[in-house]
Amino acid sequence: MALSSRHSIFFGVDPGTTATGYGVIRTVDNAVSYVDSGVICPRRGVPLADKLEQIYDRLGEKLAEHAPAVVCVEQAFYGKNVRTALVLGLARGMALLAARKSGAEVVEYSPLEIKKAVVGNGNAAKEQVAYMVRMLLSAPQDGGRTDEYDALAAALCAFYHHGMRLSMG
Repeated sequence: MALSSRHSIFFGVDPGTTATGYGVIRTVDNAVSYVDSGVICPRRGVPLADKLEQIYDRLGEKLAEHAPAVVCVEQAFYGKNVRTALVLGLARGMALLAARKSGAEVVEYSPLEIKKAVVGNGNAAKEQVAYMVRMLLSAPQDGGRTDEYDALAAALCAFYHHGMRLSMG
């Protein structure tokens, strides 16, 4: 889908091998609204390669369903556990590949940039991010997981940094 200032779909991804959140927003001019969100939870106890395939396949299905103009994949944060960082990098790789294959423009923002764009504070707690996402998008109040809200926040960040700039000029 071509990016236009009138109507665009932004798709956010919060990658992980245990839970990968996705969130979809629609923009019309400079107004945003909630479209869809969820969490992909690969089966436990299966080899890592199977988990990565499940993430790639489910994201591919959701990307095909929504045909976004822009996909924002959250960048990895650098923790102390090297194995966790490596595995997270693999999940990010699946998300980036699915996004690229969808034909959408792919952007990446750090957790700090996403939190700052949505909450106004790069050190905001996950609960603050979830609260702001619910308020900004009238997203579902019940049953939402932080992975979903983080993905919706990534989509909002992409719109604030990328989409609004395009609609202005």
